[in-house]
Amino acid sequence: MRVLLDHSNPFLLGHGGLQIQIEQTHHALRQADVGVEYCRWWDDTQQADIIHYFGRPSVAYVNLAQRKGIRVVMSQLLTGLGSRSAWLLPLQRTAIAVARKGLPKIITSQYAWDVYQKVDAAVALTAWEGHLMSYMFGALEKKVHVVPNGVEEVFFRSEKATRGQWLVCTATVTERKRVLELAEAAVLAKTPLWVIGKPYSDSDPYAERFVALARANTEMIRYEGAISDRAQLARIYHEARGFVLLSTMESLSLSALEAAACECPLLLSDLPWARTTFKDDARYCLIASRSRTAPVLRQFYDEAPKLKPPPKPPTWAEVAQQFKRLYENLM
Repeated sequence: MRVLLDHSNPFLLGHGGLQIQIEQTHHALRQADVGVEYCRWWDDTQQADIIHYFGRPSVAYVNLAQRKGIRVVMSQLLTGLGSRSAWLLPLQRTAIAVARKGLPKIITSQYAWDVYQKVDAAVALTAWEGHLMSYMFGALEKKVHVVPNGVEEVFFRSEKATRGQWLVCTATVTERKRVLELAEAAVLAKTPLWVIGKPYSDSDPYAERFVALARANTEMIRYEGAISDRAQLARIYHEARGFVLLSTMESLSLSALEAAACECPLLLSDLPWARTTFKDDARYCLIASRSRTAPVLRQFYDEAPKLKPPPKPPTWAEVAQQFKRLYENLM
């Protein structure tokens, strides 16, 4: 069985969870004795039984693959859609149906809505996103599979430690992650916050505002950039008072899963991905102003030492076994 992993955007154009997801899936599949490679678009001699596409391929892409006898598995992150208000979903579903019937194919084809019905399997990170694939785009339920992200072994092996004073937020410094708003709320609530991550660009105005705030409030905000050493990051999670991520949109946060593997209490945005994954084993905060966020943050800070740890997430090795079974069933 030969599996190719494919994706449309070069990693050099932006870092983030999707890159980690693809790289860790590749590594874990190799460890599981799956013949896996990255798709080499220039190599017409490369052989494949299955293409695992991360993103939403075009219908033409899927048709070409299937004509060659290649099955197509699609892992699509419904980050924006999965975080949308429930009352908007029927409206969007109706708009898609109207567009499919009334607009020319040359216009609707660029959205690739029909690809959910064309692929051999559609993979969602959460049950909520799996539901949306069927509800919004008509994917057959028997083709939809929920396979969550995994966590590297280093986060499970790290030794327990005495938890300190810092709440930790591990995220890219960008508007969607609301790192600046979280830091402002932390200053207001007088809760020490350690932000770990970097912006997409050092000249980004949002990142510059965050850095300026951190420099002006060093007693409450700790910021030294990203940490690439995974063992060091695991130690930080074990020593943190709690983990906080108040982003406006997520699919399934890798950093939240890593913190959970280190038994770190969680405070997350009150969004479907978080509720679906952690249920009653996390605390939740509405996406609101810093003045409304501050008391929630303070309460979490005070309660964190008494909170029970969240459930352990799967390892990447366990995720690879799920994919292996899926591939074998398709074959």
